[in-house]
This record gives sequence, C-alpha cells and structure tokens, in this order.
Amino acid sequence: MNLFRNVVFIAAIAGLVAGVVLACMQAYATVPLILKAEVYEQAEGGYSHDHAAAPTGAASGNAMSSAAPAANSMSAATPAPAAAAAPAEDQGWAPADGFERFAFNVVSNVVTGIGFALILVAVSEFAGGIGNWRQGVFWGLAGFAIFTLAPGLGLPPELPAMPAADLTQRQIWWVATVIATAIGLGLIAFRKSLPLAILAVALIVAPHIVGAPQPDSFETPIPEGLHHQFVVAVTLTNLVFWLVLGAVVGVVRGRFTGTATSLRDSFA
Repeated sequence: MNLFRNVVFIAAIAGLVAGVVLACMQAYATVPLILKAEVYEQAEGGYSHDHAAAPTGAASGNAMSSAAPAANSMSAATPAPAAAAAPAEDQGWAPADGFERFAFNVVSNVVTGIGFALILVAVSEFAGGIGNWRQGVFWGLAGFAIFTLAPGLGLPPELPAMPAADLTQRQIWWVATVIATAIGLGLIAFRKSLPLAILAVALIVAPHIVGAPQPDSFETPIPEGLHHQFVVAVTLTNLVFWLVLGAVVGVVRGRFTGTATSLRDSFA
C-alpha cells in the first residue's frame, strides 16, 4: 500500500509540474498556429475532419483518450473558437478565449501529465526506480521516443482543416506503434543479446513498414509552411514536457523514497 501511495504521490507532483510547463509552452508555440489554421478553416466554410480531441487524461498517453498520436492530442491544446465551423445553433459549449481557455488547457495537460507520470513511475519501478534527475531525463527521453517521436513519424500532428484517415484505424496503428516501440527499447536497454537486439529493431521498424493509415485525399487549405511550423513546435514542446516529467519524477522519488539501483542490473 505504501508503494502504491508513493507512486501516486510522485506521479501527481510530476504531472502537475510538467502539465503546467506544457500548457505555458503551448500558449506561445502551438496555440497561435492553431488559431492561424482556424482562419483558413473559416475561409473554406468549415472542413469535415475526423480529428482526435484534445487530451482529457491520456498518453499520453497518451493516459491519452484521443485517437491521434500523443504529439497530436497534446498539441491540440485548445478547442476551436465557437465560430470556427458549424452554424451557431449546432455548436455546443466551448471555453471563452483568454484566461478561461488557457485554464481549461492547463487542467487538461495536468491530467494528461499525471497519467503519463503514472505509467513512467510504474514501469520504472520494475527497473529499480528512478533515483535522480539524470536517470529521470533518460526515462523522459524514452517516453518521448515511445509516445511522441515514433507515432509522429507516421501520423504527424495535424492542424484544423487538415484531412485525416479513419479514427479507429489511427487508434489501432498508434497503440500498436507505442507498444512495439516500448518493447523494442526495453529489449535494447535491459537485455544483452544479439537475437533480442535484432528482434527489438524489427519491432521498432515494423509499424512504419506497415505504414500508418492515410486519408483518401491530402488536399487542404493549410499552407505547407504553417503545418511544418506546427509539427516542429509540437515535437519540441513535447520533448521538453517529457524531459521535465522524467526529471521531476527522479527528484521527487530520490528525495522521498531513496535512490534506485542500476537500471540495467535490476533486470539481470
């Protein structure tokens, strides 16, 4: 029971800090690009797009409840303004621009951060735990590679008015990619065996050989340069998010539960 309480406590603090950091970065890096894309969307009279929702407690994970890759859902920081697409009578409630919108984004990212932190802390405990911020940074890099980088190679972050493949197919591919990448990195990090190393590489590469689901048409009013800026911004903000998440987990765990043994030796 003490172990469970410690895991939840560490994850809550790390998720809170990392979620607030991510929300602040999004306010300056990704949200302005989303608002620019919504201008093009309005000019087109709205675009029917089966786009994943913003995270509500992912990977996260997503921890991620959305169907798009983690980079996607975590970067779609805020819902579109009320006048973006549908007629007024068809629109539901949405937070007002300004502080209210930012506040809801902070809450969403904190919940998402706690979910990812729970995964990070629980998995790392099987490897002896994260004993300091340096170990935390390496675990954070692993989380970034698993939940953002690998899925983002096949399903890059999307702006409003951009086409997307079927939602269920994207979910299946994203989950499969995350699992395969996680297992592959685990085999490389904790097992010294050539056959297992070959298997690990095969697992990491396999989802990209199969290929991510793609839309029937790539026609979009969004300029290519704007989308490129968005992909870069999402990738960098998520990188910082994972580094902060891992480092805070290491600091808090090292302070309250002691240092960890060697990550590699713990699986020997």
